[in-house]
Amino acid sequence: MKLWINNNNKEQSVQAANKLRSKLLNAGLILDRRNPQLVISVGGDGTLLSTFHAYAAHLDSVRFLALHTGHLGFYSDWTDTEIDELAKRIIECQDNIPSTSYPVLDIVVENKEGSLFHGIAINETVVRRLSSLTMKTRVDLDKEFFESFRGDGLCFSTPTGSTAYSKSVGGALIHPKISVFQMIEIASINNRVYRTISSPIIIPHNQQVDLYPQTADDYVISCDGITTKLKNVKKITIKLNYQRAQFAQYRHRHFWTRVETAFLAQNEKK
Repeated sequence: MKLWINNNNKEQSVQAANKLRSKLLNAGLILDRRNPQLVISVGGDGTLLSTFHAYAAHLDSVRFLALHTGHLGFYSDWTDTEIDELAKRIIECQDNIPSTSYPVLDIVVENKEGSLFHGIAINETVVRRLSSLTMKTRVDLDKEFFESFRGDGLCFSTPTGSTAYSKSVGGALIHPKISVFQMIEIASINNRVYRTISSPIIIPHNQQVDLYPQTADDYVISCDGITTKLKNVKKITIKLNYQRAQFAQYRHRHFWTRVETAFLAQNEKK
């Protein structure tokens, strides 16, 4: 089996990656950066996101795996204290990688000259302005007018991304087995003049959101923290990508257990 291991530069991650790499190579597996079947991220959630985007053009052939050097992340089932067991599982299952899949956002931005920007996100996409001025945009749901938004911005999140930035701005927690995404308003203005829904909207896999922003030259769009400046925006379309991200699943870890561990582990069980 061909694989690649990507790690951050922290000493703990480098040591873990080298140990895992040595065990897998000694078992006859092959390192192949360009065409791997399995890509292993060693580090934190940020390392996983950068690894995902490095292989985003190969979602049909790549399985991702995250080994966390610290607290377990939402994409990780393994820590650097479990390298021996993980290596054993990979070696035993190299001819048939067990996997699960997660929804991915698809983003298309059209400007007034007809040029297109295309991006994807496994966690979230955020549309906002760089200036302190509020963002104004028409929002269409499933190609029908829904609201005129005015506020700091809009966040669109996948189920796996629902525990990240979208949670901090009031988004719902969504189980990744559900093929949906959500739209969360960021500091929307609501008074007698402006009125928005002011609640997370859960959108099914076969529908899309279209934004028609008011003319401005300081819009930015962020896909998993990768920010792109936008000019002369005519329309922004957000929906689920037809492809899903495939993650190797050498053991199952319950999603709600991940949530409890990340956010509630300090609470006393009663």
